[in-house]
Amino acid sequence: MKQTLITLVEDKPGVLNRISSLFRRRNFNIESLVVGHSETSGVSRMTIVANEPEASKRGNIYFNLLKLVNVIAVKDVSKLPCISREFILIKINISPDKLNEVNNIVKQYGARIVDMGTETLIVEATDEESVINNLISVLQPYEITEIVRTGKIAMRKGKTHNVSSNNINSKPDDLSWTPDHITAYQI
Repeated sequence: MKQTLITLVEDKPGVLNRISSLFRRRNFNIESLVVGHSETSGVSRMTIVANEPEASKRGNIYFNLLKLVNVIAVKDVSKLPCISREFILIKINISPDKLNEVNNIVKQYGARIVDMGTETLIVEATDEESVINNLISVLQPYEITEIVRTGKIAMRKGKTHNVSSNNINSKPDDLSWTPDHITAYQI
């Protein structure tokens, strides 16, 4: 089962390395990892997707993330109502006589052509993983030459639960704080 974790971390050097090292040391596989700024200055938001079939190991991933320095909060949203999206750019070698065909396919998937050269075009799409996968399969016969794809990003539906910490914008040498103590893995 895929596990989707939304993690808030301090926006400091070395945080991504600590998280990826945790996964490497524990032999967990990261299927996708997307990092960007959040609504709070000094805090980055990570969406991590791990493909771990065992529930106990999914709990281990969750608790090990919480123990890391610079991790503010972790929420497993795997089974919660969320809006999730991926973004993709697809470059296709194309002849002018196939342009209308490709354009019709692209429109069916809510995608758009963002660049058209004499021999290639680039398609941009944002949607759920399954729709992106279907778009790739439908465009496969048109000689895809390049694909750039983000991992999954997710946001819970409903009310936002603010995370507060006095240490979010702490000085660089103040790395001694730890997140709240949680004793049970809850989805």
